[in-house]
Amino acid sequence: MPKRDRPYVSQEDREAKRARHSHRDRLSTLSDELILRVLSHLPVSTLILCQRLSRRFNDVAGDSQLWKSAYYNRFVRPRASRIPGIREDNGLVRNLTYSSRASKWLDESYLVSEGQNPNWKRQYKLRHNWSRGSCDVSEVQVAERPSIPPLLVRLHAGIVFTADSTAGLRAWTLGGEQEPIATIRLISTEEGHSGSCAPTSLAVDVHNHGRESIEVAVGFIDGHFSTYILRRHTHTFAHQYTHPPSSNGMISAIAYTLPYILTMTEAQRLSLYCFKGKSSRRTVEDITDPPRLLSSLHSYTVWPPLSLSLRGSSDHITASIAYALPTYLSGWSVGLQELRLTLQGDVLESRLASAVDQGFHPLYRFSSSSTSSPSKPKQRRRTQIEPLPSSTKPTSLSYSHPYLLASHPDNTLSLYMVNSTDETLSIGGGRRLWGHTTSVSGAHVGDRGKAVSVSSRGNELRVWELERGLSKRRATTGEVSVEVRPEPRDDALVEDVDEVSQSGTKRSTVRGFAHELNMAELAVTPGWVGFDEEKVVVLRERGLGTQALVVYDFT
Repeated sequence: MPKRDRPYVSQEDREAKRARHSHRDRLSTLSDELILRVLSHLPVSTLILCQRLSRRFNDVAGDSQLWKSAYYNRFVRPRASRIPGIREDNGLVRNLTYSSRASKWLDESYLVSEGQNPNWKRQYKLRHNWSRGSCDVSEVQVAERPSIPPLLVRLHAGIVFTADSTAGLRAWTLGGEQEPIATIRLISTEEGHSGSCAPTSLAVDVHNHGRESIEVAVGFIDGHFSTYILRRHTHTFAHQYTHPPSSNGMISAIAYTLPYILTMTEAQRLSLYCFKGKSSRRTVEDITDPPRLLSSLHSYTVWPPLSLSLRGSSDHITASIAYALPTYLSGWSVGLQELRLTLQGDVLESRLASAVDQGFHPLYRFSSSSTSSPSKPKQRRRTQIEPLPSSTKPTSLSYSHPYLLASHPDNTLSLYMVNSTDETLSIGGGRRLWGHTTSVSGAHVGDRGKAVSVSSRGNELRVWELERGLSKRRATTGEVSVEVRPEPRDDALVEDVDEVSQSGTKRSTVRGFAHELNMAELAVTPGWVGFDEEKVVVLRERGLGTQALVVYDFT
């Protein structure tokens, strides 16, 4: 039926129909290779938008090589540009173009090594969340009441290991399960006593990447230590070996890297053991004979807190102990002792180093930013405080070569650079790191220059880039760390990865926070915080004594 004309509207007054302009889609006619080349010049925010256009663009804009290049340009290139001698006279960075060669990826070359095929978009998002402090938070209850000695915790390869005299040695996954995946009882070695024994130290072999089993060593209050193995495929523990009790008291610290075990006793006896054979691929039946004692040293100057470490090379093994060191009339400093041995177990040398400066230095060192001239009236000089390390006794120590990190009760941390070569061993003067607003109870240094610290009340968690801490300006202005603070999620404020990729904001957001997890009721258990590539785990204790693992998931 034809439309009737409106009699009250003249022909001249009628609006002309809007002309339709047809735009030809020239981009979709291109091949995937050409579109990929176009997208390689776009920022990350535009790549995210392109993935929402269609299935084809979702696949092309999600190409692994695009995100691999974006990862390099944002996270690797800035670090490489700070290497001395890499800039030309005009200040431009040379030889830093994107490449798949491992030599251009610095200490992240493991991502591009043979056999590795990572999801680069996931890696970019993970690294971005670390830089922002953006994470999900969950809680796993591990004990109804505090144990004596305190509960021991270690984290490796996404598995949390806990040890106490009541529940024994347990392994937990961080996928939301509230029950351990494996448990084994810790048996006493005393004759006529079949009960459990109190563990005082715990270590995990962190150099067993890619294996189907994880080796664990536990030191006990009566001076003996035992080794266990966790089979991942069956989720079971198996006992390997138990060493007789030592006459030097309880095992206060332990480090484990197959086939070596390093222990420190209550009587300050440092001992290095080696199991027979050099292969790190062992079965339960392989470790039945007692280990050979390679070296034993007694010290009268080692004070807690301690940090033991083992690292190997192609021709020798280095056992290290970092410790607090009291100094006359100037507070506390740190010391380090290294024991270098051949792969056959022959001792090459034992050497000491400390961060104590020779001579007297004030607590704060002032530097002038202007000079005065005799011909001009004196002007007030601006002074700048140098970030000298704190002189208070450390609350924790963590050493992962070359970084030595000490936490202090005065809300600061001290960062030291250790120089260990075949000829010398030395500790730099150290830098003081600011950022916490309350006493720092624990800090942990991981691989590739990253560290995590937690306050004594447990309400302040910070992630540190230690390479930046070596800069005096960054150390004093707080550009070294990112704060992770548990807060309820506000959906209106949640930013996507593309919208914050270029942001310099240091305030974090915790996504998906469970409202029933009342962080105000938790107080951190002093002495432990740990992390791996994806998660940070903190041991906290409620007011009634219930202990829980609070997991910060950055994926």
